[in-house]
Parts: sequence; C-alpha cells; structure tokens
Amino acid sequence: MKLIRIHPADNVAVALTDLAAGEHLTADRTEVTAAENIARGHKIALGTIREGEPVVKYGNPIGIAKTEIPAGAWVHVHNVRTGLSESADYAYDHKTFPLPAVEPRTFRGYRREDGRAAVRNELWIIPTVGCVNSIAAALVKENQHLVTGSIDGLYTFAHPFGCSQMGEDHAQTRKLLAALVRHPNAGGVLVLSLGCENLTQEQFKAELGDWDDRRVKFLVCQQAEDEMSAGAALLEELAAYAGQFRREEIPASELVVGMKCGGSDGLSGITANPTVGRFSDRLVALGGSTVLTEVPEMFGAENILFSRCESREVFDRAVRMVNRFKDYFVSHGQVVYENPSPGNKAGGITTLEDKSCGCVQKGGSAQITDVLEYAEPVRRKGLNLLSGPGNDLVSATDLTAAGAHLILFTTGRGTPFGAPVPTVKISTNTALYEKKGNWIDFNAGTVAEGESPDDAGKRLLDFVLEVAGGRQTKNELHNAREISIFKDGVVL
Repeated sequence: MKLIRIHPADNVAVALTDLAAGEHLTADRTEVTAAENIARGHKIALGTIREGEPVVKYGNPIGIAKTEIPAGAWVHVHNVRTGLSESADYAYDHKTFPLPAVEPRTFRGYRREDGRAAVRNELWIIPTVGCVNSIAAALVKENQHLVTGSIDGLYTFAHPFGCSQMGEDHAQTRKLLAALVRHPNAGGVLVLSLGCENLTQEQFKAELGDWDDRRVKFLVCQQAEDEMSAGAALLEELAAYAGQFRREEIPASELVVGMKCGGSDGLSGITANPTVGRFSDRLVALGGSTVLTEVPEMFGAENILFSRCESREVFDRAVRMVNRFKDYFVSHGQVVYENPSPGNKAGGITTLEDKSCGCVQKGGSAQITDVLEYAEPVRRKGLNLLSGPGNDLVSATDLTAAGAHLILFTTGRGTPFGAPVPTVKISTNTALYEKKGNWIDFNAGTVAEGESPDDAGKRLLDFVLEVAGGRQTKNELHNAREISIFKDGVVL
C-alpha cells in the first residue's frame, strides 16, 4: 500500500512511501495518478479541489485551497492556507465510545510510604535557583557511589530561574519545582538553595506543604561552611532511606502516563499517535491515567476532544484552557496558527489544523475526566488534559510535574532529549527507527506496513509495563534528562 485515505470524507490521501510522477495509485477504491514527485508523509489530491474549498483530512478541514488543486497534485503549503482564527464558538455535543476489554495487568514498581506507586527509585537534587546548578552537578558526580542496591540513579535538573522573577513566573517556578520534589519516582530529594534568591527556602517550604523529612532534605549553600561535604552527608541520609524500597507487583491501574509528540511528520497522525491513542484507551480501561498536553497543538482539532468531556463542567474548563492559550498568543501580538515548525513542514504537515488533528490522535477515544492547570497533579483516573505549551522540553517537564511516571513521545524526525522520568521515543516510520536506534525505543512505523493500530497499541502496553518494571529507555541509557520551566514575564 502506497497511499492511505484516513477518513472516507477526505479529499486528500497521504503517501506512505515516496511517489514518482506518473504513478497510478489507489486509495480507498479511488484511483489517482501522481502529477509530480511526492515525498513520504505528504498529501496528494484525490480529486480536483477548487480555490476556496476546504482540504479535508482525518474527516476534518485542515486548511483552505489557495488555488485550484488538480487531482494527483501535491497538496502542501504552496497551495493551502490555514482556516484558523483567534476566535471560535464551541458547543457541548457529548459523545462516548466503547473502550476495549483488557485483562488486569501489573508492573514491578515501588510502593511509597504514602501509598503512591513509582516506577523508579532515584535520588534527585532540585536547585531552587540557577546559581547553584554547578554545585548540584558536582554533588551528583562525586556521590555516584550511592547508586547501589535498589537505588536506580542520582540526578539533578539544571534551570536558569528562581531569582529575578516576578508575579506569575515566580509562582510557576516555585510550583513546578515543588511538584518535582513530590514526584514518586524520587525516593529521596535534596533541595539545594543559594540563600539570597527571590525563591527563598521559606517560600519553597510553604509551596511544598507537608513533607517527610526522611525523604526530603534542604541545604542553603551560603549558610554551609563547605556545601560539598554538607550536601554529601545529606545525600548519604537520603540514600539510606530510599535504599529500603524494593520492587513489588503493582496494578497497572496505578500508572500515570504522559503523552507528547515532537518533530512530527505526515505519518504521525497515521501510525505513532493512533498507536498511543490505542494504548491510552487500554490503560484507561485498566483503571489507569493518561495525560495529554500541548494546548496550541489542539487548535483546529479541539472539538474532537471537547465532545468527549465527561460532563459540562469538564467541557467548560477545557474551553477556558484553549481560549486562555489563544489569548496568550494574541496578548503577545502573535497569530494562533504560527505553527507547524520547518521540520514539521518538511515531513508533510501543512497547517496547524493538519498538525493538531494528528496530535489529538494520542488521546484515543476515552472520556476526558479532568482538566489540569500547569504543573497541577493528576487527581482523577482516566484521560486528563493538562495546560501547557507545545515546546518539547517545557511540556515534558509539565507532564512530569503533573505526576506522569513515564512519558510516551512520538516523533517522525527524531530527538535525543528526555524528561526527568523515562521518556519512551516512538518512531512514526521504520526508517527513523533503523537510522536512530540510539534515540528510538519503539517502532510504530509498522502500522504503515500493515500492522493495525490496535495491535501496535497492545505491543506498546506490553513495552510500557516493561519500562515501568525497570527496563531503561534510551534517554535513561544516555543520561538525557532535562527540565524547562514555562515563563512569560519580566526578568529583573
């Protein structure tokens, strides 16, 4: 099969392999001849699309023809424009879809004393200000001997904030870092401060709320005569506590999995994202939780999600989340459709609607049970929407802060980065999987070669449970672990 027509209403098909001019092709019983060379992941017109008519993919308009597009022509940015605007009206049209029947599953994880499950038992150093990043890095380097027994690793997460911030930015930094301290994958946490920053230790403790002083330790470097020896002593105490935990069987219903895409291509919405969607439905059917973010990459496809909000109250909060992000763009003098990226376009994505319709495939068909603010923890089982931008590092950090034990990251172009939690890279095409085996964990390109998304979703569930049980992802093997904090305002 060289072409796929995703939905019967589509007037374009997607090339599953490079097409040569003059090739005679069939998509869903529609015959067409390629009028020009068309690259894999790009679109071909199945019939004449007149100027001003919608271009339809996924059964949804993804743009408007700028000129008449003849049958067999390449359909892309040269002849299609976005149909998005800054305002839209939304109506609650509730729809439900059946979830698959799934036998109970377990994974070998850690049970924390507060009852939460974890998939890793690591020691984390969280700097409250960028000024102590180098000290945190030195403490990690000099205390690797603590990584023994059931302790899976010792890590820190550098960032440039925690000082010279005001208002909402200051609050978001504080909230995000406190959420990382609370993350169950950290068996012990050292909170490292300088002593003169905006984000004072008193503020941070107030944000953190109750904590177990066996699991969380604090060090203010300006108050220590030798911060390296003081930090090492605290890490020894944390290691003694964290080292008591052992893996045990835990129901898959306790997993929280974040879902993200980046470096997308024209196959993302056909192979990898639907595979993640099928996985999400299976985990939700098991009683687990999944989290979808990247709000700007819902623009143009938000109604696909809104119709699955389980109640009017959840729908109203989802609408507010999307409209706030649109207002954020407008307040900075930006149009809401300034997307996709150059790499997305090279991979076959034409407009933000095109990208968004593919992006939301990761949400499967489950009901949306909750809408979360930035860095707000998951509180309800099922499919959650999380407020956050599309940027890979910012949104992956946001998912971690929301409590995701691990993140599924689909990509058609490839990327080596990782979040603080295991970050499973899922390729949209087999060529990427074979070329960048040091980055990619799971190949969903098989869907373009005949595997059903359902079968790929079953494979992915098996793989996720292996990762939850200790199998290292490529980002973990290469120590690619980073955070990035959302900011909007003035730096003093």
